[in-house]
Amino acid sequence: MAWIFSLSAECGSDESSAKEFAQYFQQSPIELLWAMLDVNLYPCRADTFQDIENNWWCRFSPNHISERGIDSPKNPYLMEQLVISLYSSLEFAPPFRYALVGVEVDEFRTHSELIEDLPNLSIPGLVLSTALAEEVKTLPGFQPFSSGYVWQPYPDQMVSPELKNQPDEILSVS
Repeated sequence: MAWIFSLSAECGSDESSAKEFAQYFQQSPIELLWAMLDVNLYPCRADTFQDIENNWWCRFSPNHISERGIDSPKNPYLMEQLVISLYSSLEFAPPFRYALVGVEVDEFRTHSELIEDLPNLSIPGLVLSTALAEEVKTLPGFQPFSSGYVWQPYPDQMVSPELKNQPDEILSVS
């Protein structure tokens, strides 16, 4: 069975918001990052879909990174680079309600499940719109992410020492 690595974002009830989000990531410079990191180009794909609550999602994922499993010592490093790149790109993305980067994060929570779970929820990397965050009064562990968004940062041990030495603009999510 394949494990799919992606950025998944819930964009609300308007399909055009999810399509705009998908288009942004399809046109982002992430593919250029992959060309620089490895001799193989990892094309990316974005698709949109509706969940059981009729809210629209966008899933953005690189081909051939995790569908086959980690079959190379380079894969964990490449995936870590992609996590950083995706979160950096997310800072300037079109509006969304919440998003997460990881393995098998498609529809990780519907909107109503998220609202119900938020006061006690701990998902490192979870990014919430401030509008959504304001619906729930107490959000322990959330910090500013970008204008209009908060997030639960990854613990320091999630970023390898080699990447910690990168310029701040690359690691703006740590």
